[in-house]
Amino acid sequence: MSVLANLDDLFLFVTLVEAGSFTDAAKKISIPKSTLSRRFGLLEQKIGSELLIRTTRNQTLTESGRLLYCASKEHVEALSKIKEEVGSLIHQPQGQLNILLPLEFFNRIISVLIADFVLLYPKIHINCQHYSGEVPEFDPHYDLCFVLHEQLLPASNWVAKTLLSFSQSIFAAKNMDLSSISTAGELVKHDCILAQQNQPWLFRDEEKVQAVYVKGQVTLSSPEMRQQAAEQGLGLCKLPDYVLQQGNQQSLLTRLDLDKKPIAQQLSVLYQSRNIPVKTRTFLDYFQSNISRLL
Repeated sequence: MSVLANLDDLFLFVTLVEAGSFTDAAKKISIPKSTLSRRFGLLEQKIGSELLIRTTRNQTLTESGRLLYCASKEHVEALSKIKEEVGSLIHQPQGQLNILLPLEFFNRIISVLIADFVLLYPKIHINCQHYSGEVPEFDPHYDLCFVLHEQLLPASNWVAKTLLSFSQSIFAAKNMDLSSISTAGELVKHDCILAQQNQPWLFRDEEKVQAVYVKGQVTLSSPEMRQQAAEQGLGLCKLPDYVLQQGNQQSLLTRLDLDKKPIAQQLSVLYQSRNIPVKTRTFLDYFQSNISRLL
């Protein structure tokens, strides 16, 4: 592919994928839409394969397009990074930074961090969106994606870096009789409030991991809703300790003292390639410098 497509072709293609439409891409690089469409057509002819499936409302990468995007992006970003670094000697980092965050993850603290960051770097525009569930699918529109997880992240086109870990515990309403629960394995005998169906609770057993397949009537992806359900006596729940500390409501729940501790929750940041643009690296460095605010 690299023999057939020159660097300018690849730059146009990467821009088109990340902009999401020919109209937005043409505006971003200041060329007529007709010119971009013509050059993209020539690129597909050079490659010998369709790269995008286009409809009136959206565009989707084909398998060939996804492979070309992943292979090209790192090289295009490397050159863009050099350009940005040279420009940053004169100007501040700039551009739009698109960030994905887990639902209900330190919302108040994160909002303060973002506000402080924008004041420091007024030429960087932040677009922050939230998601629920596990690791979101690779999306070229986002520069950074923060993920909470207990196990190794699945293979993907993201580049991952672990930032922090949070201890977790099993909680129950204070009026529940917990005298029959002393081991992690005994949790299967009790109603539990799940974050996802058919997903076991993991406990550290020395150098091994014990999977306990708990069951329950209620499945809630929201940590805050799981906390409230536990307070109402609907069952046991597993939560990161910081969730209760944030709400300052530890008195409503009690922590179970079990023979094993739940696996800690990891916070990782995902980004598109190892050649991080200046605006993205600036935010990531700032976040890491202030990550102690989450503890």
